[in-house]
Amino acid sequence: MCAERMWMIWVAIILGLVMGLAGSQMFAAAFLVQLAVMAILLMRGFTGFCPSLTLLKQILPPCEG
Repeated sequence: MCAERMWMIWVAIILGLVMGLAGSQMFAAAFLVQLAVMAILLMRGFTGFCPSLTLLKQILPPCEG
């Protein structure tokens, strides 16, 4: 498993967690987690830098190609 693929899997898991929090009436926690995910995605989109992906690349090898 490479870092970029694992990062996408983690994003999907976190979004599922947000759905679960919203479904259990924990709207404040769901909002904060969703806001953090949005900030990270916007940072990566505008600058190309993603702190969580950088940390993940220290653990897993980057994807080739």
